[in-house]
Amino acid sequence: MSTTGETGTARNERPGRKIVLWRHGQTAWNLERRFQGSTDIELTETGVAQARRAARLLASLRPAAIVASDLKRAAATAAELAAVTGLPVTHDPALRETYAGEWQGLTHDEIVAKYGEQYAAWKRGEPVRRGGGELETEVADRAAPVVADHAGRLEGNGTLVVVSHGGTIRTTIGRLLGLDPSSWESLGGLSNCCWSVLGEGARGWRLLEHNAGTLPEPVLGDDD
Repeated sequence: MSTTGETGTARNERPGRKIVLWRHGQTAWNLERRFQGSTDIELTETGVAQARRAARLLASLRPAAIVASDLKRAAATAAELAAVTGLPVTHDPALRETYAGEWQGLTHDEIVAKYGEQYAAWKRGEPVRRGGGELETEVADRAAPVVADHAGRLEGNGTLVVVSHGGTIRTTIGRLLGLDPSSWESLGGLSNCCWSVLGEGARGWRLLEHNAGTLPEPVLGDDD
């Protein structure tokens, strides 16, 4: 899915800063549908190839800075972009995936079987400590300020690339857009090595692209 908003070229607005929130490449636990959380899982060979392909595309956006989770799957993904841009990567544990306690390492079916009521409440948008772990708002509390701080250091119309995890990216987007936490799940997930783009508008950050695997295009007449 690609959700787009107006761009400066489309409406003659002054282009602003952008944040690209990029999910890591494929892991073995992704294939097995196991909840990874903060478990430190490496990329598969396919995951490395995904990261290399995506890095070539994202490099064309001429990012000014890269910040990444320090977990191996995110760090290895970020390293591919660093290799083609020459930019250093700042690693920050605040960008790690949600700690989900007893859910971590379980498959989706195992979670539903053992924690069905908890899972259903989470899907309804209720605040749930999945497996006794973090609330989504707590993930946003640690991750969103890091992203906002690095974005605030951009000069002019610079682009920041944030390499993180699906759940952390979703909660960060929700927080930066000012959405109610109960609605964050409506943003949907990110495929491996896909990204979302936030653009700076007159009233704050706007969601320009979501779960994209191609470069953003100008949006013409999105009210038509």
